[in-house]
Amino acid sequence: MGVEEEFFLVDRRTRAPVPRGPQVIAQAAPLLGEQIQAEFYRCMVEICTQPMLSCADLRAELAGLRATVADAARDAGCLLLASGTPVVPSPGPVPVTDTPRYRRMESRYRVVVDDGASTTCGCHVHIGPLDRPQALAVANQLRPWLPVLQALAVNSPLSSGHETGFAGWRAVQMARWPTVEPAPLLDTAGYEATADALVASGTLLDRRMIYWYARPSEHVPTLEIRIADVNADLDCTVLLAALVRGLCMTLLAEVGEGRPPPRIPPGRLRAAHWRAALLGPTGTGLDPVTGTEVPMRELIDRLLARAEPGLTAAGDTALAHRLLDRHLVLGSGAHRQRVRYRRSGSLRDVVDHMTALTTSASPGAQPADTAGTAVHRGTGRHDTG
Repeated sequence: MGVEEEFFLVDRRTRAPVPRGPQVIAQAAPLLGEQIQAEFYRCMVEICTQPMLSCADLRAELAGLRATVADAARDAGCLLLASGTPVVPSPGPVPVTDTPRYRRMESRYRVVVDDGASTTCGCHVHIGPLDRPQALAVANQLRPWLPVLQALAVNSPLSSGHETGFAGWRAVQMARWPTVEPAPLLDTAGYEATADALVASGTLLDRRMIYWYARPSEHVPTLEIRIADVNADLDCTVLLAALVRGLCMTLLAEVGEGRPPPRIPPGRLRAAHWRAALLGPTGTGLDPVTGTEVPMRELIDRLLARAEPGLTAAGDTALAHRLLDRHLVLGSGAHRQRVRYRRSGSLRDVVDHMTALTTSASPGAQPADTAGTAVHRGTGRHDTG
């Protein structure tokens, strides 16, 4: 498994996004090489881990990458913010990174780019090695579970100074780009034909713009899951990666047994994602297979049970239970942003809290323990000892 995390760079004085990505990358690149990369907007940077077998190693690498980039950001007069959408509004237009490809995208999708509303930060999990047929087969099986993973990772209730009413507003903003949606059911021939048609028609600039929630990577032999907001809490990222890998390992074994993927009406699947973005891990979700409303906590329990064989095979079962319990007690990133904002009424305070949390994990630390905490899943009721 590997993880890509996108971050905002925000000014230390105003807490608004600032276009200092080139300076931050120039300073961090001698230490990180290609593990730090430019993003579409110059107010953002991306970090990429190496492929990892161990969740502990993944966590340590992410913590080290975050710390190095945060140091470079401080030297550039800014802070590293892990939030799905910018909390404080930018004072002016958000400039696009000056590369030929990004300039072509800016020109072709001007209506999406001009107002800056598509400045969002996500967390992408890669699972591999998988060849193209394997990646597509697992993606087909994975579709019913992606709304639940999305709900766990919501971290964008505030956007440019506004309370959006959504726990994961990033999903709404990202949907303005073509192909940001559940992946269609495809085999290899269907994928090749669909990808060629999207580019030939001008819908997409190139295949790298296939932004389905689960897609086979075009440059490495992986399945890439693109459903999550970036989270300041590093243990949320580790939890997400562990669940994705456990689920994919379980489903890959079932693919080998010839089990067909569930047939889900596209509208129902989109409705399940919309509900996940609106409510996050609380309230009532939608089971996309049956179309029935189900408490989100029950859907989370179902996902954990579904992933159990893969979690066991990877040695991650105890870790996943512990991190999930902790996450449900502390609340999602969206919940934490809202609590902070309601207590202080200050967007700056929300940013300060989230930037501190983004780099609070030391590289050598282990995932946080939850001893003394019991979670009653399915009821939304928490007891802390």
